[in-house]
This record gives sequence, structure tokens and C-alpha cells, in this order.
Amino acid sequence: MGVLSVQNVGVVYPNGTQALKSISFEARPGELIAIIGRSGAGKSTLLRAINGMQPVTTGKIMLDDIEITALNKRDLAKLSKEIGFIWQEYNLVNRLSANMNVLTGRLGYNKNIFGYFGYFSKEQREIASRSLERVNMLHRAKFRADRLSGGEKQRVNIARAISQQPRLLLADEPVASLDPELSWTVLGDFARIAREEGVPTLINIHEVELAKAFTDRMIGIAKGVVVFDGSPTQLDEDAMDRIYRFDKDQTVSASLEAQHSAVGQTQFIAEGA
Repeated sequence: MGVLSVQNVGVVYPNGTQALKSISFEARPGELIAIIGRSGAGKSTLLRAINGMQPVTTGKIMLDDIEITALNKRDLAKLSKEIGFIWQEYNLVNRLSANMNVLTGRLGYNKNIFGYFGYFSKEQREIASRSLERVNMLHRAKFRADRLSGGEKQRVNIARAISQQPRLLLADEPVASLDPELSWTVLGDFARIAREEGVPTLINIHEVELAKAFTDRMIGIAKGVVVFDGSPTQLDEDAMDRIYRFDKDQTVSASLEAQHSAVGQTQFIAEGA
């Protein structure tokens, strides 16, 4: 199983925005890790960089002995079949059945063009069926994706990712589009399956309590760097301040300065009058 190593990774966008300054951590087989932080902290950028979709400016990313950040487009395409990616907005083909959507996760393993025309081997179809069964969606296998509920679509999304028999699992806000009760159920299913797969699993998530309930480890990012890396039980108020409220002192200070300035102007006007 894969070991993921992120080493001093920085990302600067073409417009000059620095999304990540220097991110370093290692994820071991079977670890379920939540990546948390404020909106704009760089969580999605980090996942896209790990998946090879976002070029890095500095540092490197390794999956076992493969340097993802050094691969060309052709080799990245080959590696992508071994990285399961679970999208927030499902990315399903609405006109295809749940089963066919899961089978698209096997396209990278087909040695001929027939898969692109809907022809898959018996082995591939068995993998798809088992994947749907693991997320309790086998009974909906023949339903078109556009007839499924949000929770069902996300389960199909998860089934597609695990059908790839991945070395690494990534999930970008997998329950952000679901209601709170359904979020707990779907994330619980995903956590169970990720542990069964025994591969490193990274989840970008805003719901801190959900993350604490289901993950083994939490990595907090603020201003492009890692400011917390520990177990859910270690995520105390001090850690939350570093992750989410790192600018509160500056905000208070700015507010006090503004108040002081306003008072001074009032006194000046009064004295002048």
C-alpha cells in the first residue's frame, strides 16, 4: 500500500497569489486524515497538487517511490487510475446508470478501446458490483444518476473511487452538499471503506466535528503552512485559534486603533468648536 510524502510544497498561481507556502507531512497506509482550515487556506489546492492536477512551485510530492510532481502528462494519466478522487459535486454522468458511472473508474485499466463504448469484462463488472454493494447501492445499480438523491450520488462517487483499487484516496469536501444528518451517514460509510482499503486517505472538510468523529488525524492549514498536526483529541481551543482565528489579535488591535482615532477626531472637533 502507498505512503504519501508531501515535502515543502508551495504553490503560486500565475496571478501571483500564493496558495501554499510550505506544506510538509507524511501519510501512512490506513491513515484517515482530515485537512481543515478556513476558506482560501489552500486545502483544495493541496489535493489538486497531490493528484497532479495543480503544478507546484516548490517542493515535491511522493507516492512510494514515484515523484508525482516530476511526472509528465502521459505518466500522470497512468498514475491517476491509482488515485481515487471523490468530488464534492459528484462528477457523475447523469444519463448513465449508477453501475456504468462506477465502471468509468475502471477505464484506466482497460487494455483496449472497448471500455469507451460501454464494453467491460466480467471481472470489471464484478468489481463495479462489489463496489456498489460496499456503499449499499447495489439495489440502485441500474438507475440513471439523475434519478438518484444527493446522498446516493455521493455513494456512487465513492464506489467509483474504490473500484479503481487505489493506492491513495482523496476527497474534496465530500459531504458539503448534503444535509447534516446524511453527512454523518455518508462520511461514516466512507471512513469505514477507506480503512478497509488500508490506503492513505485525505479528506478536505469544513465540518470540524464530523472530522473529529471519523478521522485518525487532523492537519490544520493557515496562511499556506501547517499550523496543527495531531489527533482529534489534541485539537483544543489554542489549535483552533491557530487554524481559524490566527488574525483575531490583529482584528482587535485594528478595531481599538479605529476607536482611538475616532475619539481623537471627536475631541479635536469639539475643541475647535
